[in-house]
Amino acid sequence: MIDAEIVGASFAGLACARTCAARGLSTVVWERKPDPGHAVRTTGLLVKEAADDEDVPLGAIRRIHGVRLYGPSLRWVDLDAPGYYFMATDTPALLRSMAERAAAHGADIRCGRAFAASMRTGRALVGADGPRSRVARDAGLGRNRLFLAGIEAEFEGVNDVPGRLHVFLDSRLAPGYIGWVVPGVGITQVGLAARTPARPDLERFIERVSTVIDLSSAHRIGMRGGLIPVGGAVRPFAIADTVLVGDAAGLVSPLTAGGIHTALRSGRAAGIAIASHLLDGGPTLDKALRTAYPSFAWKRPMRAAMDLRPPNALIDLALGSRRFRSIAKAVFFHHRGLLSAEAWRELAPAAIAPRD
Repeated sequence: MIDAEIVGASFAGLACARTCAARGLSTVVWERKPDPGHAVRTTGLLVKEAADDEDVPLGAIRRIHGVRLYGPSLRWVDLDAPGYYFMATDTPALLRSMAERAAAHGADIRCGRAFAASMRTGRALVGADGPRSRVARDAGLGRNRLFLAGIEAEFEGVNDVPGRLHVFLDSRLAPGYIGWVVPGVGITQVGLAARTPARPDLERFIERVSTVIDLSSAHRIGMRGGLIPVGGAVRPFAIADTVLVGDAAGLVSPLTAGGIHTALRSGRAAGIAIASHLLDGGPTLDKALRTAYPSFAWKRPMRAAMDLRPPNALIDLALGSRRFRSIAKAVFFHHRGLLSAEAWRELAPAAIAPRD
């Protein structure tokens, strides 16, 4: 008898598998791809909090300090927070490392095998199978409804990219979201996303970006893309013996579309709840995890504001405002958070300062 059956071997599924197996549960992971690092669809950018939670192989990372935020006119400002960084990753290598660590604890990771409800033998089932989760559908759990469509190109040979996370605001090119350039691990990642049903025009964006980042000697080596759920946590995300984690549960920031940090945490939380229930008679999964997932209470209204697609002229005007820059810093540097005391200490002087 399998104790924990996990569908999907990405960040949330592998975090859950390692937690379950480390606690002595018989754990099986089903992954339809030939290996966990094959054909990844995420940029793989970790915020500092995720990097603090997960020991990442040093050869698979690159620290990035600060953000360069561009308006539609391509005028930019630099944003920094002392001690804060992002971590670009060799995502395939990172996922393979996580799979090896889960397997070292005893998890059985079965790649190249799609899961169907009729195959279930586990006492607990975990849906870590992405934004269009089959586990959610088959179990009658909540399903994602709001999405960004994202697309990204990988380049080699990019000249002298400043070592920051480059973020581009443009309501025409990236309606409802942003474009980005990430100086990654041996590559440079250039991408953008748009709120569906709009479709991002990557080629037009690359042409635009090339006026501020030198891509003249670069050559494209890969593409990736997919849907990013931005409607917040689905409801319900669990029943007595089945739980959704990561993207399947909608645990992606509606504002920033960052989801790796919450994927890791939700996977671990689900693993702990499963072990408690199966080994020690703890509460069922729906009860144990009732308050464990973030509500994104202030990010959902800000998502609605982004969906209004403010005019580009207004975005350029806001970029020159101290108030706007303070809010942007609170959004990008997660340890502060827009509701944190630290963020409000900075926002308060900006709010009463003379207009720029």
